[in-house]
Amino acid sequence: MEALELFWQMQVEGLMPNKYTWGNVLRVCSSFSLLQKGEQLHAHSIKTKFDSDIFVVTGLVDMYAKCNHILEAEFLFEATPDRRNHVLWTAIITGYSQNGDGFRAIKCFRDMRMEGVECNQFTFPSVLTACAAVTSSDFGSQVHGCIVKSGFKVNVFVESSLVDMYAKCGDLRSARKVLETMEVDDVVSWNSMIVGCVRQGFEEEALSFFRRMHEKDMKIDDFTYPSVLNSLSSITDTNSAKSIHCLIIKTGFQGYHHVNNALVDMYAKKQNLGCAFKVFNTMKDKDVISWTSLVTGYAHNGSHEEALKIFCEMRINGISPDQFIISSILSACAEVTVLELGQQVHGNFIKAGFKSSLSVDNSLVAMYAKCGCIEDANKVFDSMEIRNVVTWTALIVGYAQNGKGKKSIKFYEEMIESGIKPDFITFIGLLFACSHAGLVETGRKYFYSMDTIYGIKPGLAHYACMVDLLGRSGKLDEANEILSTMVEKPDATLWKALLAACRKHKNLDLGVKAAKNLFELEPTNAVPYVLLSNLYSSNGKWEEAAKIRRLMKSRGVTKDPGKSWIEMNGKVHTFMSEDRIHLRTNEIYSKVDEMMILIKAAGYVPDTNFALHDTDEEGKEIALMFHSEKLAVAFGFIVVPLGASIRVFKNLRICGDCHDFMKFVSGVFHRHIILRDSNCFHHFREGTCSCGEYW
Repeated sequence: MEALELFWQMQVEGLMPNKYTWGNVLRVCSSFSLLQKGEQLHAHSIKTKFDSDIFVVTGLVDMYAKCNHILEAEFLFEATPDRRNHVLWTAIITGYSQNGDGFRAIKCFRDMRMEGVECNQFTFPSVLTACAAVTSSDFGSQVHGCIVKSGFKVNVFVESSLVDMYAKCGDLRSARKVLETMEVDDVVSWNSMIVGCVRQGFEEEALSFFRRMHEKDMKIDDFTYPSVLNSLSSITDTNSAKSIHCLIIKTGFQGYHHVNNALVDMYAKKQNLGCAFKVFNTMKDKDVISWTSLVTGYAHNGSHEEALKIFCEMRINGISPDQFIISSILSACAEVTVLELGQQVHGNFIKAGFKSSLSVDNSLVAMYAKCGCIEDANKVFDSMEIRNVVTWTALIVGYAQNGKGKKSIKFYEEMIESGIKPDFITFIGLLFACSHAGLVETGRKYFYSMDTIYGIKPGLAHYACMVDLLGRSGKLDEANEILSTMVEKPDATLWKALLAACRKHKNLDLGVKAAKNLFELEPTNAVPYVLLSNLYSSNGKWEEAAKIRRLMKSRGVTKDPGKSWIEMNGKVHTFMSEDRIHLRTNEIYSKVDEMMILIKAAGYVPDTNFALHDTDEEGKEIALMFHSEKLAVAFGFIVVPLGASIRVFKNLRICGDCHDFMKFVSGVFHRHIILRDSNCFHHFREGTCSCGEYW
């Protein structure tokens, strides 16, 4: 800035600047992106007739290009067709390259060669940067040939650009060849090589290059560490991670902001959230990248509630979110079904004026679908200009989970027509949809099309869906046959699907077989004990049911207690069966009594098959009457305004009696009840459920 003040002082004192003075002041404007000052200088150069000097024109081209006004730079360049030297050509090539127009930079370089203008050590790096930007390794190789011919092969700046170009174009062999023939061990070139290896998925090779740098006693900088830490994120070598962290501290780089960000990200991706949090807490200045790395780490490691807490803390600290953290937070909201926060994040995203982002839009579709707002998920889907397989799969799975399997199939067919191929996850959602809609033949067709049409080998999850599909429809022998003929050994999920089907259809022999396999595979899991006990109970074998409960107790296996919850005004109200700890217990129990009287008058009969203890009919009815989901719905009737949907969530599957209860309540009271259990969403409206009894 002082240089500019001196320049104008010269004019006041009557001293005329020469072309070198002009070059210096224009360089100041270029370096600090001072567009307005640069435009004033441009106007003054016209007034003083310096605008025809090629030295000044070159300075103006460079200034406009570096201020992101490439059209003005191009106009000045085109206005001097007969006086272009290698410096002016280099300025416009560099301008195009820095403004993200790699193809124009390459064309300019060709035109320069056609006019016979010689390149220098500044021209080649600019055009190589353009080649890297458009991943044109073929043209980059031709430029490499020109470099050798021109005698710039041993220039460190040019060689470094060659390594960077080849690495970014994915030609690691050529990049390595250039690197190993360099006479000088240049840290920038080695950094480019490490980054190239990481981008291509060769993390071990990246780590090897870093070790060689260390062995050569090269001056490792603050760009080296983030790249090598990125490579460690994907490999299981925890010792190397700790060693490099120690080296960072030893070499004094622990105070560098982006090194710390890379450390947080690395530890989070390696599921070492404790270390990630420790590094995060040592940082003095935390930016959105720091917070994003931590929040994303917690979300990806299943600590969704903690991720939401950290996000809220970030907002309290005045940090504005970016698209990356918004995508992660929406995914966390989806997993813990926090609809209100998800809606707030969506609103803030729109309010902030962010451009549409595929990752954010995909997260929005998934969030609304997983929170039971399938219509809102569809609205986001319809508003998207670009959709990929993740988008379609989110909607297919969403409709399936919300009891609209036929809609899932409709969207799948539309996806195929649009030219997008399904992936491994798509078929899980599709088979789930068929299972929950009772579409056995359709499910079979899609299952066999995986390998025959799309070359996707079915995994255990797909087999589990098929067992579930056949089991729900009562084809238990066929489901058992799938398990018997599988090449891969059936896992616990498959046996659970069969056992659940046996529980539904009261098939005791096959159920006992499934339970025995589960006892071996997951001896501490309570699910097979509970399902088998319920199966015995439903068959009237109360003594056998009691034996299973005693066996479960003797082995120290504990069942997760069933609980249901409802969110109201930012507070979560949780209920357990027959509990009386809520402040409004008396009102809730009175509401249950009231609902029972009215729905029984409408034809509801408690299904005592779901009572787990051998008592008289009255005792069984009382035991069923105050299940956690009934208490939650009763509370919803008290606090949720008329006309609004009552949303209840349960950690286990809803029992058959509660399912009947919800249907009758929705019909008698004309309320929309949305209940999400551990398996799917149930939308109860006017006496019917969206699951169509396939749950």
